[in-house]
Amino acid sequence: MTTTASQTSSPIKLIIEPRLTTPRWLSPVVSIGAIIVALILGGGVIAFVGGDPLATYAHIARAAFGDLGVFSDTLVIATPLILVGLACSLAFRMKLWNIGAEGQFYMGALGASAVILAGWVPEGTPRPVALGVMLIAGVVAGALWGLIPGLLKAKLKVSEIITTLMMNYIAIQLVNYFVFGVWSESGFQMSPQFPKMAWLPRLGDYAREIPALRGLTTHFGLIFALIAVAIVWFILYRSRWGYEIRLIGDNPRAAEYAGIDIVKNTVLVMMTSGALAGLAGMSEIAGVVHRLQGAISSGYGFTGIIIAWLAKLNPIVVILVSVLFGGLILAGREIQPAGVPRLIQGIILFMLIASDVLLRYRVRIARA
Repeated sequence: MTTTASQTSSPIKLIIEPRLTTPRWLSPVVSIGAIIVALILGGGVIAFVGGDPLATYAHIARAAFGDLGVFSDTLVIATPLILVGLACSLAFRMKLWNIGAEGQFYMGALGASAVILAGWVPEGTPRPVALGVMLIAGVVAGALWGLIPGLLKAKLKVSEIITTLMMNYIAIQLVNYFVFGVWSESGFQMSPQFPKMAWLPRLGDYAREIPALRGLTTHFGLIFALIAVAIVWFILYRSRWGYEIRLIGDNPRAAEYAGIDIVKNTVLVMMTSGALAGLAGMSEIAGVVHRLQGAISSGYGFTGIIIAWLAKLNPIVVILVSVLFGGLILAGREIQPAGVPRLIQGIILFMLIASDVLLRYRVRIARA
């Protein structure tokens, strides 16, 4: 069906028509174009508040990727972003709009902290054992937080957008309950620091053996993230379950006709998505803050949504996009006003969503 944007009396008309096929090259080109437009608009905002857009973007590049030390800090921030980006990508691939990665992140952090702070893992336990228990606890906590909206969606057709979004606030307040009350250290809004056995090793810890690693803050949570990327990629593109996920996302009726259990897959995908976000929470507290506190996330769960869309739900591309956003978050802490980096992220997300129109429809100009 053809839609015209002008009256027939005009010598030129704008025709918008659905695409029958989408060229493979179009998606990355549109994404890059959306980012360029977003950066131009962001530069306009920076200029409006009295800044220099070019100098600001140059500073972001230097502060995030200027040398090995700052790049190591960028990878620290990119680690949870990779995991929450994977969590969103997996759910979105099945058209499950999991907006609750932030809450699942917090629950993963809470579960991993509980096994240490409640004394379930006694002090003196070997580090691999302690970290393994924390990892399992974080993954299970995140998965259970994803199970609830998954069941509501599968059994009662309740919108997962609403349930996952509201559960974010429940998770944050639940963490605050333990931080301000049960595990508060002298009344402050943080728990006691974890013993060394519950710390993920950093590259800088091996500076004696390899002097070049001195001062590098990247921790072993990055390895968890890269392994998770490989597993999710294999599931989506090399396994029968991944085929079912993609088929349900593309055509639920065809999947149902083929005998695929949509209810079971809905629950499993939401749980797996929650588990990945929970692993992000575990890696953050074990690798960075080493304690449970209220402000453990810089909006990682919501940034993961942008990363998933920008990566076009491709697990491998999630790595690259997460590193770029990690650099934006790291360097953005030095930019004033402080809300400018978040504003740029929001503009990027808006432009990405708007650019999907070009993937679904073809726009051309013709003579009337």
